[in-house]
Amino acid sequence: MDALPLWRPLLQSLQRFVLPYRCLLCGAAGDDGLDLCRPCAAELPRNQACCARCALPLPQAAALCGQCQRHPPPWDAAWVPFRYAWPLDRLESRFKFGADLAAGRVLSSLWLRESPPAALPEWLLPVPLHVGRLRERGYNQAIELARPLASRLGPLLQIEALTRSRATPAQTELGALARRRNVRGAFTAQPSTSWPAHVALFDDVMTTGATLGECARVLKRAGVQQVDVWALARAPAAKH
Repeated sequence: MDALPLWRPLLQSLQRFVLPYRCLLCGAAGDDGLDLCRPCAAELPRNQACCARCALPLPQAAALCGQCQRHPPPWDAAWVPFRYAWPLDRLESRFKFGADLAAGRVLSSLWLRESPPAALPEWLLPVPLHVGRLRERGYNQAIELARPLASRLGPLLQIEALTRSRATPAQTELGALARRRNVRGAFTAQPSTSWPAHVALFDDVMTTGATLGECARVLKRAGVQQVDVWALARAPAAKH
């Protein structure tokens, strides 16, 4: 019999005594097993009313927003539980650009507390970084966020089947059209891969969906039947 489950509550109590949870946003005592206090957790902007296809925040939930009706995206469904706004954006920036792994653990834990889609994919594919960007940053934030979700929910975390074959300038200051042009042809599906029927692309923040869209097109051309997109947070309004 594995004794670890019996000892886990004691170990967790000891950890809290030695390293008590502390809110990463305001410095108050953490709560509910997180380095986040209850008031700050209550301020996190959840994306409950959104487009089911692209996760764009809406006044009320809808199967398709106006943009998706006019120009359906190349993926099939989206799971994006938060909006990219205060204070979640601060945690995300600390994790992505400040290598704050504690912030990453909080974000993954928060994501796991949201209800997942009914139909889960067979693989999770984090959006890859170009080797130069990966060397510069030291880690791929999408992979680190994806690990706990893959472990808990069951899909295989696949980090080699989709690669970034061309370096691109940062998308941050670009509008929607420029973003699409910027990532066109930047990703490659490895030809030796035996693709499952259903996969989910995985990223930290979805702004216009240009990067996820390009990845989805590559996967559809490779023979994947259903491509979903999973992201932690959705920008409230796309840039044009």
